[in-house]
Amino acid sequence: MSGPANSTPVDSVATNPSQPSITSSTTSDASRREPASSASGATELAGQPVTALLRHEQEKLETAKKLVIDALRFVPDFPIPGINFIDILPIFQNPIAFESLLEVLVLLIRERFGSQIPDVVVGLEARGFLFGPSLALRLNRPFVPVRKKGKMPGACRTVEYKKEYGKDEFQVQIDAIKPGQTCLIVDDIIATGGTAAAAGQLVELSDATIMGYLFMIEITCLKGKALLGDKPMITLVEHDEEE
Repeated sequence: MSGPANSTPVDSVATNPSQPSITSSTTSDASRREPASSASGATELAGQPVTALLRHEQEKLETAKKLVIDALRFVPDFPIPGINFIDILPIFQNPIAFESLLEVLVLLIRERFGSQIPDVVVGLEARGFLFGPSLALRLNRPFVPVRKKGKMPGACRTVEYKKEYGKDEFQVQIDAIKPGQTCLIVDDIIATGGTAAAAGQLVELSDATIMGYLFMIEITCLKGKALLGDKPMITLVEHDEEE
């Protein structure tokens, strides 16, 4: 993946948001992703074709998708007035919803990539950690965390990315991703795309390959996937604040 304009590698090695219809407001903070604009919004199933799955798997996928959507909670004016927070935590408080989420994600990966399985699942701090390790276990693959600078011991690779009001840095431990491995990068939400693009740079600095990106929710009006180049992107549901 070619380096996006808003994140650049630095220190190559360093030590160290109740139901689907809502009203939102918009921020361009690339670091995290809660929706933010004064237009009314709607959340719906991602319109990705299901063509490689058997009929009973398609039915299972659609049923589980709806269950996951029903478990989402929308919290107005959090963490500050004007922001409507998409809360995914109720999914993890319901074992049936959590199980359905994992089943859906595995099916979506198989739908998009066929028999190809990533060598590594790479999860972004912090909510990518909620389901990334469980997904990796389902796939029988290792999980590698990407964290803010200074939170992991040992030598780390570092990239800097821009936020609305400044910059931040992401790191991955230098020996966590091996050269030549294929990586699936996962997070809860993609909005402006800055954090996901930075994680992609870390994968490529490790001489590994980005197999694709996977997100539970895409805030479509913020066009974050433009920062991810031509890499495949899987999303479970889409939220468009302008609908």
